[in-house]
Amino acid sequence: MSLPKLSAPLFEEVIPSTKQAIRFRPFLVKEEKILLIAQAGGTKREVINAIKQIINNCVIMQDGTNFDINTLAMFDLEYLFIKIRAKSVDNIVKVKYTDQEDEKIYEIDIKLDDVTVVFKDDYTNKIKINDNIGMILKYPTPEITDKINIEDGINEVEITQTLIKECIDKIYDADNVYVAKETDPKELDDFIDSMPIQSFEDIKKFFESLPRISYKTDYTNSKGTKREIELSSLDDFFTLQ
Repeated sequence: MSLPKLSAPLFEEVIPSTKQAIRFRPFLVKEEKILLIAQAGGTKREVINAIKQIINNCVIMQDGTNFDINTLAMFDLEYLFIKIRAKSVDNIVKVKYTDQEDEKIYEIDIKLDDVTVVFKDDYTNKIKINDNIGMILKYPTPEITDKINIEDGINEVEITQTLIKECIDKIYDADNVYVAKETDPKELDDFIDSMPIQSFEDIKKFFESLPRISYKTDYTNSKGTKREIELSSLDDFFTLQ
């Protein structure tokens, strides 16, 4: 006699960067094993790869298309994992935070359902190089992040160069639009090296102002001082427990 088949409920969510609706199931024991094995490995790359696999397993696109995890922005990846985790394990996680004034550790309850993604009002992905030439940047994806992982021994200059090159979506002038991924890599490197310093600074602002996951909470320490803290990365939500 065959054992009964187990079914999982489906939930709905919207991908923050694209506003595309998806459905997902909670992750199961098999996905929990993937995460635990990655955490035991001890590297950030292994954990991110495990998160990618879990999301890919659990997400169902509402329009019936295949879900490509590598098209997500990194903040999409973090947001979706938090939402799936909230439905799979518990909406509440406890974070331990060390207060800088009284040096005591406070345990704070975080409601994962209340996590949002913050977009700055003046944020733009369009970089003007001169009156005729500009570029359109795209958000760093898990695939791009994997290429510049510091654990691979890439130096800071190489990280910056690779990040910029990988995040250029299109370059345009008065007459044409050039797709970066269809451009010769050496030609793209030369283009980046020939940019004015101001354009480079504008690109840095793009990366410094990337949308991010956010959860704000407050507490009062033993000296009566009210503190507000913001959690803005997966490490804030899970590794400080």
